[in-house]
Amino acid sequence: MSGRGKKLVAAAKTKKSMSRSARAGLQFPVGRVARLLKKGNYAQRVGSGAAVYLTAVLEYLSAEVLELAGNASKDNKKLRIAPRHIQLAVRNDEELNTLLGGVTISEGGVLPNIQAQLLPKKTKAPRDADRSKEIQSQEF
Repeated sequence: MSGRGKKLVAAAKTKKSMSRSARAGLQFPVGRVARLLKKGNYAQRVGSGAAVYLTAVLEYLSAEVLELAGNASKDNKKLRIAPRHIQLAVRNDEELNTLLGGVTISEGGVLPNIQAQLLPKKTKAPRDADRSKEIQSQEF
């Protein structure tokens, strides 16, 4: 025997460690969320999948809010996302509005809204006069 089997075993032992975030394909830190879940005394025991699941949910929600806030900042011709843009993004989205219904965003302002009663009334008289002229001009 030439001892080649030992080299394969040694190669398997030098495998680089991979973080739980990288294994799950996430950007948010799974290890930190797991530590905070354990130290927070939310339950006596915390499963290993709970931190991954919670991290994925947090990452999805933050990406959703950032995407909508980025769109709101582009609509206002700004390059930087301000609290106002986050407020507009959250309040214009139905699901995020229900989720964050009781949340006050500092420096967010309010949605622009003018009640229909306060708007000026439209007049119909000038439009009818224009139609009568058109009808008379077409008759011979």
